[in-house]
Amino acid sequence: MRDQRSYPDEPVRLSTAEQDRITRHTVLIAVIDLHPAQVTVSELVRQLTRSPEDFGERDGIEQAVLDLAGLGLLHHHDFRNRPDALVAPTQAALCAYELLSEDED
Repeated sequence: MRDQRSYPDEPVRLSTAEQDRITRHTVLIAVIDLHPAQVTVSELVRQLTRSPEDFGERDGIEQAVLDLAGLGLLHHHDFRNRPDALVAPTQAALCAYELLSEDED
């Protein structure tokens, strides 16, 4: 019998849409978990990325915040005297999270 060599599987390639969905999910859960504290977008970037200086990673988080705010799931507060925006979950996001969490129990 010949020795069978094990080759590493090809890395899974996700579509851009799937990557964006995963990033939005990650951002929403992180903001809900930190509630009632408000965090800045920069704090989210530092917490959720391997390399906060990487444009692609930072841009993904920033875009997810804007997408979720547009959907009514996050409050995104820009202030003139602050270089960074504060982010907090909306009441709708908190209620939905609570309802969906109950289904898992």
